[in-house]
Amino acid sequence: MTIRSQSTPMDLGSNSITRLLIQYSVPAIIASVATSLYNIIDSIFIGRGVGAMAIAGLAITFPLMNLVIAFCTLIAVGGATITSIFLGQKNVSRATDVVNNVVVLCLIHSAIFGGVTLLFLDKILFFFGATPETLPFAKEFMQVILYGTPISYIFIGLNNIMRATGYPTKAMISALLSVGANIIFAPIFIFVLEWGIKGAALATIMGQSVACVWVLWHFLSKKSYIRLQRQRRWLMPSIIKRIYAIGLSPFLMNVCGCIVVIFINKALLEYGASAGNLAIGAYGILNRTTMFFAMIVFGVSQGMQPILGFNYGAGQWQRVKKTLMIGIWLGVAITSVGWLATELFPGMISSLFTTDTTLIAIANRGFRIFFIFFPLVGCQIVIQNFFQSVGKPKISIFLSLTRQLIFLIPFLIIIPRYWGIDGVWASMAASDCIAFCFAIVTLIIVVRKQTRLHTYETKTK
Repeated sequence: MTIRSQSTPMDLGSNSITRLLIQYSVPAIIASVATSLYNIIDSIFIGRGVGAMAIAGLAITFPLMNLVIAFCTLIAVGGATITSIFLGQKNVSRATDVVNNVVVLCLIHSAIFGGVTLLFLDKILFFFGATPETLPFAKEFMQVILYGTPISYIFIGLNNIMRATGYPTKAMISALLSVGANIIFAPIFIFVLEWGIKGAALATIMGQSVACVWVLWHFLSKKSYIRLQRQRRWLMPSIIKRIYAIGLSPFLMNVCGCIVVIFINKALLEYGASAGNLAIGAYGILNRTTMFFAMIVFGVSQGMQPILGFNYGAGQWQRVKKTLMIGIWLGVAITSVGWLATELFPGMISSLFTTDTTLIAIANRGFRIFFIFFPLVGCQIVIQNFFQSVGKPKISIFLSLTRQLIFLIPFLIIIPRYWGIDGVWASMAASDCIAFCFAIVTLIIVVRKQTRLHTYETKTK
């Protein structure tokens, strides 16, 4: 898997699907695993270096972090997807225009979102479930993250396009650079310099700065297949509209994630009584574990995205279907491993993050209930990202809403009234199961319709 073999995106329409999935998904999976491991290690550093209440403070920031990511993925995923589709249509000029527009939009989004959020940070964190005990930790962490959003957005936005334009290994390296620098700086800032949770956030921005330099160097190089060109237009309404249309699905997914975590945090505070802050900390542990396996599935989906986008743009429907089916089986296999790990070793996982026995006990109980339908989540994630990758954002948005909003919030309002904290974990599990059913039914309907259309077009040619 050399850089040379990755710099010819036209191979996406002719090479073996299995070979392409290995070429594109393996680097994306490695990058996703590295990022997830960093998040876990970072939480371990915070839990053991700052304390159990700092873990709870970090969990309070999850809704706001979802919003930070939402305004970035709106551009990054939309830009990467339409770049792949343009390349499938052999329109290199338009693909080049996308890169310029993504950079400008990343800077605009980071300045507006970061600036407004910093002005109202205390009120936002209290609304998200912070208490006087957890607010100082959450505030210190988010202030640094928000100041660093221009770097984060440029890095993430261009890294997605790097992968979509035929450089999956380079995209992996940029993620590894970010994680590697992060892991080096975090213990120094937390344990040696004693900067606490603020040190963890600084380490995150430092790591992304290193990776951002690498990504910019790639897109400024004349050797790159698609690169930044000053003479091209930097704000094109037609491209911006398409970026937003396709990026709206992951954007809403993250916004829904924000809303859901607010409901989860408030339910845990209400039904956890005196242990409410620790219950939120337990959710932080469950969330990090969930995201570890979900990010591996996202790695598979990221690897599928350029293959799906290119072949859909080129009208090669059979290659699209084959890519999808392989992706679904991989997604289910990955989340099934996650289910087994949390069923067999919940105590071992919880004790990695903290030595607080109450926090460990709450997390262990959560693992048993929360993960019961987790094998199905891998399939749902792949299907949702499939529709996004082939330029059908409305369907992707619908599937996102079913899992994170339409079913989960009513469950969170009703079930915990009868089962307490257990009801919070059960609400998430039930939502995963129903969302999976909706995803399967939707996929069958759309695939049958698209197959009939493809067959008709083939016969009439």
